[in-house]
Amino acid sequence: MDKRRRPSSQERQAGLIAAAASLFAAKGFNGTTTREIARAAGVSEALVFKHFPTKRALYAAILAEKVSVDGLLGAVEESAKKRDDHRVFMLIAGFRIRPGVDPTLLRLLLFSALEGHELSDIFFAKHHKVFYDHLASYIQLRIKEGAFRDVDPLLAARAFIGIVVHHRLLHEIFGVPMHRTHDETVATYVELFLNGLIRQDGGHRRRRRPG
Repeated sequence: MDKRRRPSSQERQAGLIAAAASLFAAKGFNGTTTREIARAAGVSEALVFKHFPTKRALYAAILAEKVSVDGLLGAVEESAKKRDDHRVFMLIAGFRIRPGVDPTLLRLLLFSALEGHELSDIFFAKHHKVFYDHLASYIQLRIKEGAFRDVDPLLAARAFIGIVVHHRLLHEIFGVPMHRTHDETVATYVELFLNGLIRQDGGHRRRRRPG
């Protein structure tokens, strides 16, 4: 008699999410069928629909599980309050450029955008735009305080995130091998970017009088 414990409903659901995420990342949302998801998870197609009535519901569950940045943003806010410029940028870059980062997430984002998936906007907002917004607000604050050069805060934020995204495209999508450690890579990117952003006159400037 087989006395192996049957997986719980939560375990089955987690297995379905993992199987679907892997297939969506490899074939896209439109190119993946529920039958393939069931086969990959080792369950029946009926069980897939029991947990997730539609592929959209399954895709939304993947986003809810994989796109979680609350802890990171909390740490960024703490560093921002201390005006620790280096730490703010290191946290954001290090979160995406680190050993063991999930490679399926970037592929999911790219597929959802290319396929015009209805959830792509939500994916983008939770996975990328949130970093632009927080970083742009911080850069704008530091410009007003005279610590950073007078640049467009949003473009500056996008430029830094662009460095991180390009790095991930090279190594996660195109398979280019890294020639430096993750920590060394993050530190170099942050140093290069901040050196171009920090004012070179000591971080002070004369305020213009109104009018």
